[in-house]
Amino acid sequence: MFDHILVPTDGSDHAAHAAEYAVDLAAMYGAALHVLYVVDVRTSHADTAPDDETETRGETAVGKIASLAANRDVPVETEIRVGLPHEIIVDYEAERDIDLVVMGTHGSSGIERYLIGSVAERVVRLSDVPVMCVPPVRDET
Repeated sequence: MFDHILVPTDGSDHAAHAAEYAVDLAAMYGAALHVLYVVDVRTSHADTAPDDETETRGETAVGKIASLAANRDVPVETEIRVGLPHEIIVDYEAERDIDLVVMGTHGSSGIERYLIGSVAERVVRLSDVPVMCVPPVRDET
């Protein structure tokens, strides 16, 4: 059913939680996992390529998910791009014949989310494939 699953990440705990679902689905269906980190041009000084700091942040974010996938013997590809996150995610989806996008409903953007808008919401509206939105973990206290 799924051959290529995309999990966009911003390095947040919410994205990592969504990645757990993506890895489980990839293992279940024998799919390849694609992990994408987008350097947001609206909140970064980068305009065409990530600077050292954002490159390191991106490598750390995709590396954590790639390790999770490797532990489950799930083939994984990682990539870091620069642009508007929702546009890059939808473009990547088309370029790589992605069958499913799995992403968190909340990112690390905090107040910027309310000013700029939800990346997940825009991806859901623009995507040509199913998008599974994973809510944050609830605190069970």
